[in-house]
Amino acid sequence: MAKNDKIDAALIAACTAAAKTIREPPDPRLTALAGHLTMVEQITEDIARLKTRCESCRDERIRQCWKEEITRLRTMARSEFKLLLAAIREHRDLAERLDLMVSVEGVGLKTAVDVLIRMPEIGSLSREEATALAGLAPYDDDSGTRTGQRHISGGRERLRTSLYAAALPAAFKWNPQLIAFYRRLIAKGKSHKQALVACARKLLIFLNTVVARGTPWASNPAEV
Repeated sequence: MAKNDKIDAALIAACTAAAKTIREPPDPRLTALAGHLTMVEQITEDIARLKTRCESCRDERIRQCWKEEITRLRTMARSEFKLLLAAIREHRDLAERLDLMVSVEGVGLKTAVDVLIRMPEIGSLSREEATALAGLAPYDDDSGTRTGQRHISGGRERLRTSLYAAALPAAFKWNPQLIAFYRRLIAKGKSHKQALVACARKLLIFLNTVVARGTPWASNPAEV
């Protein structure tokens, strides 16, 4: 993805496709948990769609049906998420990793679970590798003498979406470092979306660092 010459990129892709060795998942225990997490996320997506239907529906009886379905799905989502958390906490090392991530200001249980399951490599990667896997690394768009705009690309879509959603409250209310970081970017002329993407990237770096160190988040952590 970082190679912007199409001919070279095609050659690299062909060589990669010819690889015979298929690596095992970083943590096989998380495979079943990933399916459970996807189910919870899909329920949440269904709720969002039904809320949109309610807003556009003029029939009171039908609107009430949608509202009842939303209530049922919300109950199901909460129940399934609790079951997912219980399954994670059956494994001491996963529970410890989860608690380390929750210690980061601005990171709730939902975001921590997303990162734990969607990025089992967390804590064993460099910051560049972690942000690239999440699809939050900025890639250039240069060709010859043309200098294009850098943009994020690829990565794990559901993980990226979760981190982006967490970045907004973290950068506006909960995490002092991200609040200051967001303001500096805006002062430099970055758009709101560009600044939030950068905050999501920084938030993932924080998470990767606390897991790698094995110590909870502390104010102004060094070298982050």
